[in-house]
Amino acid sequence: MRGHVAKKGRRWYAVYDEGRTENGKRVQRWRVGGDTKAEAERTLRSILSTVDIGDYVQPTELTVGTFLEQWIEASRAQLRGTTHASYAMLLRTHVKPRLGDVKLQRLTPPALNSLYADLLASGRRDGKGGLSPRTVRYVHTVLQRALADAVGWAMLARNPASAANPPKKAPATRKPTWTAADLRRFLERARDDRLYAAFLLAAMTGMRRGEVLGLAWTSVDLDGAKVTVERSHVSVNYLPQMEAPKTSRGRRVIALDSSTVAALREHRDRQLDDRVAMGADWGNAHDLVFTRADGSPLHPQGFSEAFERHVAAEGLPKLSLHGLRHTHATLALRAGVHPKVVSERLGHASVSFTLDVYTDALPDMQETAAGMVSALVFEPALEVG
Repeated sequence: MRGHVAKKGRRWYAVYDEGRTENGKRVQRWRVGGDTKAEAERTLRSILSTVDIGDYVQPTELTVGTFLEQWIEASRAQLRGTTHASYAMLLRTHVKPRLGDVKLQRLTPPALNSLYADLLASGRRDGKGGLSPRTVRYVHTVLQRALADAVGWAMLARNPASAANPPKKAPATRKPTWTAADLRRFLERARDDRLYAAFLLAAMTGMRRGEVLGLAWTSVDLDGAKVTVERSHVSVNYLPQMEAPKTSRGRRVIALDSSTVAALREHRDRQLDDRVAMGADWGNAHDLVFTRADGSPLHPQGFSEAFERHVAAEGLPKLSLHGLRHTHATLALRAGVHPKVVSERLGHASVSFTLDVYTDALPDMQETAAGMVSALVFEPALEVG
């Protein structure tokens, strides 16, 4: 690439040849250098140096908003449906309205820092305050991924999000859970519900909502007392669809207790009665364990709402359906189940993640450990014989 500086009016410009042609003519770019020849020469040297190290990108008038729409569409095939919908919502709701008109190549770390500050102060869609630091960090994570692709696509020389400063990660907060007595009250309340076995399965295995609703009879071994998690029935923009587990650890085999096995056998018999009653109108194409009375899939949101109605009617501490997963993990750890086993049942990526999430919810484990070690050291062992 060759270049020189030139003055036009009162401004000095860095003028350089991009080394390519359009319609048989070599493309020449003019970049504002400043008010003096020296400033223009520094700009030219900077441009030519990016060529030498392979960082040069062609100037473009593409805006952040237009780029993000291109990225949302291009990433559709690479992301799970729920992940793609979440990314698209965050970018369209929180980023485009604030930075959409900014030229992509003029996006800077300070501009992103201002975005994060604005979202913390007044980012809620209902106008009632700001977003949580966790949500703003999520926005940053999505932006960083999108802008990294812009670098890979030769639209940007560097990722401005890499030098931005999102809110610091907040200390872990205790996950809302029930006690064993709370869970028992709920299960007694829901005993006659056609979804009782689904509620029980979620509570006694820690399976996610989508994993429970995506479970097929071919993945259930009642004689062996186990289920295999192979897919998830999720809602994307309120439209239900099947997805593979998020990670390889998510595809797992979970042992069942005898009460859950008995409930599943009873549920299977009821479903067979429904199938006979519906005849040719039976619609369970995926051989799902949990369906409507006509065999059609349950909507994930409807499943959650059925759970919440029982919670409210029984006057139990407020808990989301996902809270049954946290409850299972907490009760298992309190019962002395090894964290590795708990991690495997939940399908977590690592044991350390399980401990990070749930250790803070079990403050008395430290005291228990101290007492056990003390007893081992200071209490005399009973003599044998």
